[in-house]
Amino acid sequence: MNGWLVNLDVGNYGTDYLLRAGVAMYGLGANSPVEAVYPNAFTDNQGQNLTGAPNYLIHFDKGQTPPVNAFWSITLYNNESYLAENPINRYSISQNTEGLKYNPDGSLAIYIQNESPGSEKESNWLPSPSGQFNLVLREYNPQYVILKGEYQIPPVQMVS
Repeated sequence: MNGWLVNLDVGNYGTDYLLRAGVAMYGLGANSPVEAVYPNAFTDNQGQNLTGAPNYLIHFDKGQTPPVNAFWSITLYNNESYLAENPINRYSISQNTEGLKYNPDGSLAIYIQNESPGSEKESNWLPSPSGQFNLVLREYNPQYVILKGEYQIPPVQMVS
């Protein structure tokens, strides 16, 4: 979905032992979808691997941030699946990020890049490493539109 890998079966494995093993390999387990959904992005809107060379933007139109009853966050991981060290010690960005700024039209821009986008945009900056990375969008207590697979997550757009 717009470059995001969305699996609504994580946490409800039934007899899908391969999925269960895959989740166990990268984490200790997962909540069921009614508790949380975890879309992943490894590529941008042009199908290129996410790296620190270009700058990226995730743009949520007004009222289009993830529809959740708890909270959402976007976490950045390096190519070894660890949090990527960065100069401002920010590893995720969410609706609860201190100082997060919405645009005058009510939309929200998240800047994902290796260097600061400038002081006026730094509150919305998720620093990336110089190498490859991936993103996890955590949607806690998702609304029905997410559980039905109808919510359209905005793509990770390469902007330079």
